[in-house]
Amino acid sequence: MAKKILIITDDSGESFEILYAQHRFREAGYQPVIAATKKKRLQAVIHDFDPEWNTYVEKPGYYIRADVAVAKVRPADYHAVLLIGGRAPEFLRHDPKVIKIVQEFHRRQKWIFSICHGIQILLAAGIGTGKKMTCYRNVRFEVQQCGGVWIDRQSVVDGKLVTSQTWESHPEFFRDIFRCLTSNS
Repeated sequence: MAKKILIITDDSGESFEILYAQHRFREAGYQPVIAATKKKRLQAVIHDFDPEWNTYVEKPGYYIRADVAVAKVRPADYHAVLLIGGRAPEFLRHDPKVIKIVQEFHRRQKWIFSICHGIQILLAAGIGTGKKMTCYRNVRFEVQQCGGVWIDRQSVVDGKLVTSQTWESHPEFFRDIFRCLTSNS
């Protein structure tokens, strides 16, 4: 049976980050499992970058099915967790079940991957102090306020934590993810 990778997102999760992760994990022989507050059809979003804007542009994205509700997730069943960006982390970081799941992955020393605004969930779980991390540049203040060290790179590995900036970071991020997943640590 394939090792399962938990992908945490919800409505307003970034479409490209979700779908790219699903496809890459399947391609590599893992079983991606999307968890959200409810097992339902999620409305994802598309974030794009316009040189005339100071931040990203958001548009409606794809509908993506959540496989499981976070209340049913058992971290022991998964090899790693991926925290997706978009606006979903704004409210997911306030969900005690989501926080508990991420803390349990950390306690068990399992891989935790975070892209873009997914860092907001990671930081809300109290994982960040003294860690080298990256995220969408306009969220770096939160990393610094929570005691982390923001690094301006596409992907950063620190222990069992791999963080990245945006979907534009996919090549570096997934290169690091698969290097970590196939290592002996």
